[in-house]
Amino acid sequence: MKPSQQLSQQEYSLILENIGDAVIAMDQQGVIIFCNSAAHNLTGLSEKQTMQRCFFECFLNQQTLCYLARTALDEGRSISSHETVTLKIPTQQQRQISVTVSPIFSASDQQQGAVIVLHDLTTVHSLEGAGRHADQLTMIKTMAAGLAHEIKNPLGGIKGSAQLLQMELEEKPELHEYTQLIVREAERINRIIEELLDLSRPRKAQLESINIGQLLNKIVTLQKTTVLDRDIRFKWQLDPSIPDISGDRDLLTRLFLNLIKNGCEATPDHSEILVQTGIDTEYHISLPGSRPTPMVQISFYDQGAGISASEREKIFHPFYTTRTGGNGLGLPICQKIVSDHEGLLQFFDRQEGGTQVKVLLPLFHNRTKKTPDKGK
Repeated sequence: MKPSQQLSQQEYSLILENIGDAVIAMDQQGVIIFCNSAAHNLTGLSEKQTMQRCFFECFLNQQTLCYLARTALDEGRSISSHETVTLKIPTQQQRQISVTVSPIFSASDQQQGAVIVLHDLTTVHSLEGAGRHADQLTMIKTMAAGLAHEIKNPLGGIKGSAQLLQMELEEKPELHEYTQLIVREAERINRIIEELLDLSRPRKAQLESINIGQLLNKIVTLQKTTVLDRDIRFKWQLDPSIPDISGDRDLLTRLFLNLIKNGCEATPDHSEILVQTGIDTEYHISLPGSRPTPMVQISFYDQGAGISASEREKIFHPFYTTRTGGNGLGLPICQKIVSDHEGLLQFFDRQEGGTQVKVLLPLFHNRTKKTPDKGK
C-alpha cells in the first residue's frame, strides 16, 4: 500500500483486531459499534452480546467503567482510571485492568462517540507476585545455609545424648517418656532443617518426557486411599490432547502430591476435588530466537473455606501457616519447584466457594536452559 493511499474501513478494523488491548467503540448514544477480539476475550461477552447494544446495559455492574464512558461522551474529553479497576466477568476469574476513554470527533469537530481501551494488568500483577516470591526464596536460601550448619551438629549431639541416656535408664521406664520426647522433637527439628535445605540446595533438574495425565492419575490413586474414611471424591477434566512436557518427575510428583494433600485437608468430608488440565489461554513463555511457547495448566479445585486476600499475600512466606502442626514450608517448596520449571503457581477464590490452585508449566520439548520472558 502506498503512503498516499487512505486506509479503508476494513484495513482499520484489521489493525484494531491485531491490537493486544481491548478496544470498544460506541456512538454518541452509547451504542456499541465496534469490539475487537481482545475485548470479547477480556470481557467474556460475545459479538452478539455487544454489537449494536447499549454499552451501559452491557456493563451495568461496572460503575467505574460506566462513569468514565459517560464522562467522555458528555464532556468530550479523554479520561483514565487513576487506580486499577476490577472487571467482573460472570464465567471467568476477575481481571485487573486500566481504562482509558477518549471522545471520537469527526473532521468537522463534531463528537460522534467514544472509544474505550482496556489494558489487562492481571498478568503483570501475577508476574510481579512471582518475582516477589523468588526474592523471598533467595532470602530463605541464604538463611537456610547458615542455619543448617549451626543447628544440625548440636542437634545430632542432643539426640545422641538422649538415646544414650535412655539406655542408662533401662531400669527406670517411667523416665523413658522424657528421653523419647527429646529424641522425637530433635527429629522434628531435623526434618524442618532438611526442608529448609531443600529450598537452598541447587539441584540440576533431571528432565525427561512426562505425560501429565498419567502422572496425576498415579498421584490421585495413592491419595484416594488416605481419604476413604472422609468420602472425598476426585473428579477429572483432563485434556487428552496435551503432549508430553519436559520436567523432573520426582519434583513434579512432590509438587502435585503436596497440592492435592492441601486440597484434601482444606475440603470438608463428603465433598469433591476437581483435577483439571488444559492449554492456558492467558500466558505464554518467550525465549530469544523462538516463537512463544504455550503453557500447560494443571488446576486443583477444592470446596473448602477459601483463602482470604490477606492470606494469599502470605502463603508463600516461609513458616507462615494456618494449619495446626504445619511448618509453613510446603508452599514455598512448591513455589521453588514451579520456578525451577520456569512456570507459575497461582491461587484463586472460587465463586461457588473453595480455592482453585493453578500450576502453569511451559510446553517445552527438548528444551535447553535459557532465561525466559514471561508475557501475555
